[in-house]
Amino acid sequence: MNNEPTGLLLAHRAMLRDLDRCAALAASLAAGFAVNSHKLDRKRAAAIADYLTDFCESIHHHHEAEDKVLWPVLERAAGAHVDLTELTDDHAVLDPKLARIRAGAAALKSVHTVSPELAADLADLRDTLHEHIADEERTIVPLIKQYVSDEEWNRVEAEIRGRGAKMSFEVPRILAVSTPDELAEARREGGIPIALMIKLMPLPFRRREARVFGVAR
Repeated sequence: MNNEPTGLLLAHRAMLRDLDRCAALAASLAAGFAVNSHKLDRKRAAAIADYLTDFCESIHHHHEAEDKVLWPVLERAAGAHVDLTELTDDHAVLDPKLARIRAGAAALKSVHTVSPELAADLADLRDTLHEHIADEERTIVPLIKQYVSDEEWNRVEAEIRGRGAKMSFEVPRILAVSTPDELAEARREGGIPIALMIKLMPLPFRRREARVFGVAR
């Protein structure tokens, strides 16, 4: 077996990109408020808050899917060769971190300022997940390649997609971090429907990004 878990790696890549830019945005806005009591206008504050809320839900969905879908497959396939205890414990640590960011996002909608506490929570989440994702990929990617068949991996990905992720949020972020070769492969495998999705889905999302980050990124 030499199964490449491209979908998993792209999800991680998109998550890391957003962790970096959301933490940087919050730090910049919190620092500006500390200096001159700068307030965001209502629409941009709401856009940032909604983005952070969707991002927290995306992270929760991803790690819950790993716990409930991927981990059991790996444990069955690799048996004694796998110990996922540490990674599962890491997932449990994320829940209170995500809850604090959701609360900070809700407050942002009301007061139209990014608090230093929200900026600190996003920086903490960024650092935690950079370390966790590096550990996870080092641990599980070789196991997937060695022990999980293509057929089984396709079932894993299909089950995860069926768990109700917000595709209007997930897909454009994944497309944004895909290489030209990865996009070309997706078009070859998916035909015209995937080619149209790749062309059209990012357009409204770029407008959303512009509202959140100030410029399309």
